[in-house]
Amino acid sequence: MGDWIRHIALRAQAKSGFSPQLVVWFLIAAVSLVLALGFLCAAGFVWLASRTDTITASLIFGGAFLLIAIVAAVVGWMARLRNMERARRELAERSQAGWFDPKFLTIGLQVGRVLGWRRVVTLAAAGLLAAGLAKEWLGSGDRKREDPHND
Repeated sequence: MGDWIRHIALRAQAKSGFSPQLVVWFLIAAVSLVLALGFLCAAGFVWLASRTDTITASLIFGGAFLLIAIVAAVVGWMARLRNMERARRELAERSQAGWFDPKFLTIGLQVGRVLGWRRVVTLAAAGLLAAGLAKEWLGSGDRKREDPHND
């Protein structure tokens, strides 16, 4: 079991290059970037305050950061909507393809040949019966919780 986990970790590392050292170096880069931006903002504020008064410099910097936040929020919201629409389209495509996907049909034919068609039909009927019973039992529990008059 541990060998499988190691194999999966190595495959992920081969594709993404992920490692603990990568996390440490990116963390150092992120902290350095935040500090650099802080010092640049402080320098810009001091420079702007020397040209105008302190209140005006504060309002200009506050307005600039507010504008950046609004633009980032709008772009983030648009990306969220785009991702939701893409996921809905992909789910619709998958539901349309469903069981008629050539991979599923090929696997089904091979299983039918190996096990025999009578056994496959019997297993499929038992599976459908079990799914129907499970849906009925789980569905009746939901109806009891939704109906406030059912005491």
